[in-house]
Amino acid sequence: MSKTNGVSYMKGIRYTDEFKFEAVKQITERGHDVADVAQRLGVSTKSLYKWRHEIELQKRPGVSADVVAL
Repeated sequence: MSKTNGVSYMKGIRYTDEFKFEAVKQITERGHDVADVAQRLGVSTKSLYKWRHEIELQKRPGVSADVVAL
């Protein structure tokens, strides 16, 4: 997966950082099941877990947003 101007490209499908953040928020803040969110949004559970991990890394003190890119 590559990233250009805040948009991720995977198999021809583009997901904005905002889309990924909102998808992860459904899991972390609203308590929805990963598989349910993935199915509803048409993404893989692997992608959701990866996005969640990347967002958690960005929240760590001392980690630059340039280092951890969604």
